[in-house]
Amino acid sequence: MIDLGISKLALIGAVALVVIGPEKLPRVARTVGALLGKAQRYVADVKAEVNRSMDLEELRKMKDSVESAARDVETTVSSGANDFEKSWSEATSGLDGAPSSGYDDSLGRLGVDLYPSYKHPRKNWRIKQKAMPQWYKARVGVRTRTQSGAARVARFRPRSTSVFR
Repeated sequence: MIDLGISKLALIGAVALVVIGPEKLPRVARTVGALLGKAQRYVADVKAEVNRSMDLEELRKMKDSVESAARDVETTVSSGANDFEKSWSEATSGLDGAPSSGYDDSLGRLGVDLYPSYKHPRKNWRIKQKAMPQWYKARVGVRTRTQSGAARVARFRPRSTSVFR
């Protein structure tokens, strides 16, 4: 980049003062500063766009590698599942419906559930489980009656006591 020292900037300022004149020099300096600022912002935007595109390309490469790894895992799992199904069918093909290993199928035929369905341990949540006593509500300060906002303000408004009456 251009190497501008203090001496070179002073020389440029003196020449600009002579050529442009002292009346127009501040306006020209502001314009040049604004143009330099715009140029710097433009260069920064271009750099950011290039960095974004490079990051996007890296992310695309990473996405492709992850997708290919996922496809490999999927094919491995599906081939393993097929092998398991074949071996399972071969192992159970000779059983011809006879119960083994202590499992008694007669309970299932009688209508008894071998595996009962899940029932939540709590009672019906719509039914009130317990009541809070009135003395506890009074001690803790739970409101038992509703009041409008205006009634509440009127109730808790400090009483005006006039000393001068």
